[in-house]
Amino acid sequence: MDGKPLPDPHLAAAASWHPVEGTPAKKRVAMGSSIGATIETYDFIGFGTAAALYFNTVFFPSSDPLSGTLLSFATLGVGFAVRPLGGIVGGYLGDKIGRKPVLVGSLLLMGIATVMIGLLPTYQQVGVWAGVLLVAVRVVQGLAFGAEWGGAILMTFEHAPWRRRGLYTGITQAGFPVGLLLANLAFLASVPLGDQWAWRVPFLLSAVLIVVGIVIRLKVEESPEFEEIKSEGEVAKNPLLEVLRTDWRNVLRAFCLRIAETAGYAVSVTFLLSYLESEDLAERPVILTGLLLAAGLGIAATTLWGALTDRIGRRPVYVFGTIVTLAWGVPLFLLINTGTAALIVIAFVMSYTICQNSLAGVQGAWFSELFAVKTRTSGASLAYQLSAVVSGFTPLIATALYAGVGWIGPALLLSAYGLLGLVAAVITTETWGPKERAEVAELERVAIASRGATPSAPTHQVAPPATATSEGK
Repeated sequence: MDGKPLPDPHLAAAASWHPVEGTPAKKRVAMGSSIGATIETYDFIGFGTAAALYFNTVFFPSSDPLSGTLLSFATLGVGFAVRPLGGIVGGYLGDKIGRKPVLVGSLLLMGIATVMIGLLPTYQQVGVWAGVLLVAVRVVQGLAFGAEWGGAILMTFEHAPWRRRGLYTGITQAGFPVGLLLANLAFLASVPLGDQWAWRVPFLLSAVLIVVGIVIRLKVEESPEFEEIKSEGEVAKNPLLEVLRTDWRNVLRAFCLRIAETAGYAVSVTFLLSYLESEDLAERPVILTGLLLAAGLGIAATTLWGALTDRIGRRPVYVFGTIVTLAWGVPLFLLINTGTAALIVIAFVMSYTICQNSLAGVQGAWFSELFAVKTRTSGASLAYQLSAVVSGFTPLIATALYAGVGWIGPALLLSAYGLLGLVAAVITTETWGPKERAEVAELERVAIASRGATPSAPTHQVAPPATATSEGK
């Protein structure tokens, strides 16, 4: 060593959580989590596309198009409404028995439910039972998707190099635009099959993806940080109650941060799909092409936004994204209302790659850093999935606003979500500011120097730096 002291004494305490430079499995874990996120998003978001384009007449009476659209979006919202329950159960199990079992179980459950959607009878075949069965399967989807996110993100975060956690969790978050891309490719390719098979085939194709995802996830190693607290007997007895008792403020902050992203997406993409079609502003190929382009660009955008947070911090990127969302509401609908294909595509790209991806790319690292290790899955999952209740019913709210006051209603709703996210970003603790970045840079320097002095010694390992958690305050 050169005698230079560590920036913070607590960082010198030896621990076997994992190396500051990440575990040997870090890349495999990131890709495995991302692939799983891709598959689950394909299933879950595919439902949103089908709800906007097909389900209003397939599962509900076609005599009243507006009522059918409202019922279709209400069914979409049911899946979001039960996601907090899935997040609670998945988070609890993730903190009690490990992250990996939750990853595998949630993917299997999602796959079964999605294939069943493709096999459901229609309203013309069984009447009101069609809608009832759709809701039942949607509930299962919501539970599975609610359990998915926390396990995937936490596995990636806890294997990743400390100075590149934004990039690595951004890779996992990029699985969501990949899923969006694949889902919309499937729906675009199935259009020539006719209304009966155009919505069934994309759900049935999910079976192939599920098998691939299960095989990959079974090979992923358990989180080293969970293994450490388990070996030391530090696993929380009731992680959910503990995080609510000690860290409820961070749960609330993350909840508000998440609403700006997920509810904003529900207005600027999900609601917009039905708006474009109901107003006859664009044909389905144009709509789906815009979604495909946005999703394709979103894969790189999400990863790059996450990587940017490693350089400048989590909060600045989030503040930028929420400001853009706040300002984007009215201009978005002005572009859409022109009915010009190119402008409609630009609107989708702007809404997704900047407004949504700039926020989603930050959440994996920022939300994880807000909570202590033993309650991290419960805290992050609860905040993340509670916001799904708001976003799930946002298309329904936007449709009602549009019916009452016209397009200005949904436009202002989008801006309101951006404002909420901006306020939350300003009051949430920065977990990766200049001080934290300097501390970890010093830890890397010490680790490299240690290996240079003793080549046969294991990688230098230390406890993670303090963040805005109940343990780090």
